[in-house]
Amino acid sequence: MALTTPTTHVHAAPIPASDAAALRARFDAAPTFEAFLPTAVQNADLWRSVARLVKVDDEVVARVAALGGRFHLLVLSEDWCGDAVNSVPYLARLAELAPNLELRVLARDANLDLMDAHLTGTARSIPVVVVYDAAWAEHGWWGPRPTALQEWVLGPGQALEKEDRYKEVRTWYARDRGRSTLAEIVALLQQIVAAA
Repeated sequence: MALTTPTTHVHAAPIPASDAAALRARFDAAPTFEAFLPTAVQNADLWRSVARLVKVDDEVVARVAALGGRFHLLVLSEDWCGDAVNSVPYLARLAELAPNLELRVLARDANLDLMDAHLTGTARSIPVVVVYDAAWAEHGWWGPRPTALQEWVLGPGQALEKEDRYKEVRTWYARDRGRSTLAEIVALLQQIVAAA
């Protein structure tokens, strides 16, 4: 089985001012993670548990803050997604702590236009984190899993039955504690700044 495209995707995509205004309005109307959390129905206890236990190292926050600028992270997700429940709370905590990040969550299924612009191959895999600058230009996106895990899932993990594969995925996330997700998002932000 072929491996997926890289987990992070960087590009400069200038958009017309009218589209930027519409995107900003859509972002502003989307719930914060704190507003999303009580609405989770599927995996509700897991969402709350992961969110309660999330820790983000001060060094990670400092690296993001040192980049300067302002970034908007738009997360496409659904409450049933096991990858989202193990990634999004860490990103939300980072955005809460870093002064130059703001995060909102949109439902994938209600925003298929955004989802279909950020496919993993041909799949509507989530979560997807789209990075916009202060002028609402998109500069890159991340998803649906940390690279090492995605490679395992699409490679050796395919030899396992679905339930056994998901058990291994859950174990991987429990051991990783968001470190890989955070490292890849920080690396994406650094690439964006370096390319500016």
